[in-house]
Amino acid sequence: MKKFFWIAKMKIMRIFLYAGVFVKWIIIASITGVLGGFIGVAFNKSISYVTGLHQQYPALLFLMPVLGLLIVLMYDKAKLSGDGGTNLILHSIRHLKGVPIIIAPMIFISTVLTHLVGGSAGREGAALQLGGSIGAQVGRIFRLSQKDMNVAVMCGMGALFSALFGTPLTAAFFAMEVIAVGVLYYSAFVPCVVSSLVAYAISYLFKGFTLPYNPPKVPHLSLISMLQTGGLAILCAFISILFCLIMKYTKEGLTKLFKNPYIRMLCGGVIFIALALIFGDEYTGLGAKTIVTAVNEGHAKYYDFILKMIFTAVTMAIGFKGGEIVPTLFIGSTFGCAIGAHLGLDPTFGAAIGIVAVFCGVVNCPIASILLSIELFGGEGTAFYVVAVCISYMLSGYYSIYSSQRFAYSKLRAEYVNMKAN
Repeated sequence: MKKFFWIAKMKIMRIFLYAGVFVKWIIIASITGVLGGFIGVAFNKSISYVTGLHQQYPALLFLMPVLGLLIVLMYDKAKLSGDGGTNLILHSIRHLKGVPIIIAPMIFISTVLTHLVGGSAGREGAALQLGGSIGAQVGRIFRLSQKDMNVAVMCGMGALFSALFGTPLTAAFFAMEVIAVGVLYYSAFVPCVVSSLVAYAISYLFKGFTLPYNPPKVPHLSLISMLQTGGLAILCAFISILFCLIMKYTKEGLTKLFKNPYIRMLCGGVIFIALALIFGDEYTGLGAKTIVTAVNEGHAKYYDFILKMIFTAVTMAIGFKGGEIVPTLFIGSTFGCAIGAHLGLDPTFGAAIGIVAVFCGVVNCPIASILLSIELFGGEGTAFYVVAVCISYMLSGYYSIYSSQRFAYSKLRAEYVNMKAN
């Protein structure tokens, strides 16, 4: 009888332990989501405002070298390396290190300045860095252990991503998947989902994001349409590798050519201005209008994707801040739109497949990629998107736009590899 009561007592204590941890993370994740939602709204509206200013006054492009030097000076004074952004967040989580509080204001200001002068960058890099910093500060307030602190950082990453893009499920799983490919941090499942949903609700309330995409024209499910989708996904995998390599070698080349970061920013800014004058301003800034045109209308030029790669690589290599995911959506949508039509797919559907497949190829997050397709385009073509993601994930190899990303497990077999990206 004593043994029975002892077992019953232990089970009750375990239930209370689980309940306590659950309540703790609901509170922490909700607070993180609220902060992430409001900061995400402020950040998104700031980016929209300066983007409008740049469109109204295109001559702001010529301030690129000047404001670029200001960004380099800011990071220099803060003792952050030029790569002290998303890669630093990923490295901090994986190696159980703290996230510097200075990252949040630095990335906010520098990303706004980047978009003011038309730098070809996205927002998610800032989202991950802002969110990671916010999550870390909330974790410090609650005096979390280092391992729990990493979950709080993931909460913050998911919250800001959700607030900016309006894709809460994608944001939650992206934060869990991106750290180490092949390992999904299920301990962060509840916290990341809660923080992402809370941030999404606040951002939605204050109109902090827009989802301007219409559902693409999904083909009838058949062997032919699957083969067409698979063919496009194969090409998208190689486009993903190409983008990662262009980003990597542009940065290495410019760093070797201009060892001084101030000289690199000054000369790189002049190079970017020359590119913009030659090819036009379509490839500067976010490029959101081009993405919408590809997805909603099925129109894209066959060379759009390669020029966007070049503009983005130069922007990020010389020291401007932002992110690579929105440029990835630009690359994927325009490539898929232009090439999908030649494979017999509707251009709008080709653009959607391109977005999902190239996104997966450069971030190596297959579950987040599938959820992205559903949240952006609806569930009608899920079978096609899953096939595209599977193909792109395997064929894109061990490349990533995040040099600090690690592959814990092989893409080809059930084998632990612990390999660094690229």
